[in-house]
Amino acid sequence: MVDSLHRALGLTDEEASKIGEILQRVPNPLELAMYSVMWSEHCSYKSSRLHLSRLPTSAPWVLVGPGENAGVIDVGDGIAVAIRIESHNHPSAIEPYQGAATGVGGILRDIFTMGARPIALMDSLRFGSLDDARSCWIAEGVVSGISGYGNAVGVPTVGGEIDFDPTFQGNPLVNVLCLGTLPKDRLVLGQASGIGNLAVLLGAATGRDGIGGVSVLASAGFSDQGDVEKRPSVQVGDPFEEKRLIEACLEIFDSNLVVGIQDLGGAGLTCATSETASRGGVGMDVDISAVPQRELGMEAHEIMISESQERMLAIIEPINLDRLFEICNKWEVNASVIGRVTEGNKLRILDRFEGNVLAEIPASSLHDDAPIYDRPKKKPEPKKSVFHENTEVASDPMSDLLSLLSDPSWVYSQYDHQLFLNTVVGPGHEATVLKLRDPVSGFDTKKGLAITTDGNHRWCAENPRVGTKLIVAEGLMNLACVGAYPLALVNCLNFGNPENPEVMWQLSESIDGMAEACEGFGIPVVGGNVSLYNESSGANISPTPVVGIVGKIEELYRKPPGFELLEGNRLVLLGPSDVGLGGSLWSSLHGFDSGELIDVDFEIHKVLADLVRSLISDGTIDGIHDLSAGGLGVALAEMVAKSKFGITVARIPDTLSLFGEGPSRVLVSIHPENVNDLLSRAESVNIPTTRLGLVGGDRFIVKDLIDVPKETIDSAFVTHLPNALGAGTISS
Repeated sequence: MVDSLHRALGLTDEEASKIGEILQRVPNPLELAMYSVMWSEHCSYKSSRLHLSRLPTSAPWVLVGPGENAGVIDVGDGIAVAIRIESHNHPSAIEPYQGAATGVGGILRDIFTMGARPIALMDSLRFGSLDDARSCWIAEGVVSGISGYGNAVGVPTVGGEIDFDPTFQGNPLVNVLCLGTLPKDRLVLGQASGIGNLAVLLGAATGRDGIGGVSVLASAGFSDQGDVEKRPSVQVGDPFEEKRLIEACLEIFDSNLVVGIQDLGGAGLTCATSETASRGGVGMDVDISAVPQRELGMEAHEIMISESQERMLAIIEPINLDRLFEICNKWEVNASVIGRVTEGNKLRILDRFEGNVLAEIPASSLHDDAPIYDRPKKKPEPKKSVFHENTEVASDPMSDLLSLLSDPSWVYSQYDHQLFLNTVVGPGHEATVLKLRDPVSGFDTKKGLAITTDGNHRWCAENPRVGTKLIVAEGLMNLACVGAYPLALVNCLNFGNPENPEVMWQLSESIDGMAEACEGFGIPVVGGNVSLYNESSGANISPTPVVGIVGKIEELYRKPPGFELLEGNRLVLLGPSDVGLGGSLWSSLHGFDSGELIDVDFEIHKVLADLVRSLISDGTIDGIHDLSAGGLGVALAEMVAKSKFGITVARIPDTLSLFGEGPSRVLVSIHPENVNDLLSRAESVNIPTTRLGLVGGDRFIVKDLIDVPKETIDSAFVTHLPNALGAGTISS
């Protein structure tokens, strides 16, 4: 039995006491509710802010860094790019379709709030084992939610990743990235200014769906019971309302009608009103009765903390109100004046303008004064390495390889990735490539944008610092494999319960690894999201940082080579041979718990990336694949499965060489006449090379280890996910 309202709202006794000190009085229930959502883990980052400050965030091309709705970077020619990644893990565990759909809706609003038109979505998805029926149900619902919302709203989902592992059973990870483009001079920030200016609520009416929403769900783990009771906290999305809202807002921006604008995401109106006011150093009065409501009898606290979707808060000068209403009427978007900018720093909630004051709070205190915790950290006891003690289980390489193959096309075939006719390289490749078009004229600039999302919980479970460095390195190499150089990174940090010292150690180490890698590669972090309390039945997920990186291709005159193999080509491995089975896909298949990771050498990695970009640019190579999860064996098999021909590869000595994983390794397919040039260029920059074999025939042959028909590889690759998900059955 909770004996105090503040505890029922998730505030500690110390936090309640701090609120009293800020207000110099006892807070009323509405004020407590507003503090509870704004000081929640999801909104305040109270367990992670201390550590996030160690990330590098600046560069000459960064226009907006962390702290706004999205990061914005200058890509030249008067064009800017907005990028953001967010999690919707907990809502998706409760109601997969709506949880994922509203995750897409929320990230879209983060982008067009900055004045950008959203042009691409990517997703990074993780679920429990494929032999668990509930995990399959969640996966199917999430994929349907992403495709249902993204396809309907008219923004293509152009790539991503998907993984299945027991650590995510009961607590899936649904991370969604969005990219948008805008003229540099249309950049809009989320701040209020100008005493007497109006706060106008745009979009959908406010309901009880999403009361507390992510700000509540993201601060609590899951048990085997009670999920049904949490369903009212999951928002309900309407992509057609969102589409109208996008078009209305972009026209409002083009008409220079707004002083500032903020989307209504976590914590709803409480967040939007307090953040716009405090960023502008002003106060705001809010007329609660003016907020359009779609349910009868809603109380003030419900209206203020509801996370109903498809809503924006615009700050405008009174003289522009009629024109704003005209645009909103054109797009059939509701618009209501609900507040006005005031002198001072107080956010006041009124039952009506000039009426009774229901709440009065210093606007900045809802986020600037949120607690910052330096929670205890403890390095876990080292796991006992098992691989070297069990080398005899380096079993059947052919069986292992077939078990590790999985084609994600069942997922992305449900997404429309060709909306805008802008996608040059779509899902299923190292990175997505989009034409960079002028956001005003629509003309092609002859340049390209590349984006990738990457994560690997297996690496980070072994060593979160090194594992995170490897993830950043993989993202950079994925961009290089389509000819792009990196500009900026956003992150989604998915971890367990921060009150567990071992989880906090994992988070701190991961952030330090990301900081090291970003500094080493010169990539600024322009935004991100922290999702904590990812646990189910008392078990924390493995640490899972996910990064999204955007890059630029200076001259996009040809489609970058993909995985395809051409008959008669030679296969060459670029990069060092140093690999390990720690945290590898192969070790996971065999249930190994531990092993050392191979750390990344930043200089070698940068040199290899430069070499790869030059090979892409001048058309020297015909096919390319970065070596990552599954090592050389999986990379070879994936290239064969996506091509018409088989391969014959020289002897690979053992399981370690075939399935071992390590950074800075790229597999290329090249015409025999170009091999010597490739080897010479690699030698000139001290990049090791290994001639592996040739393309041709109808078999997959790795001498002394594997010899199977190509169709066996194809079948294992293509049927894995459809058999488990799309066909409605569970693979054995």
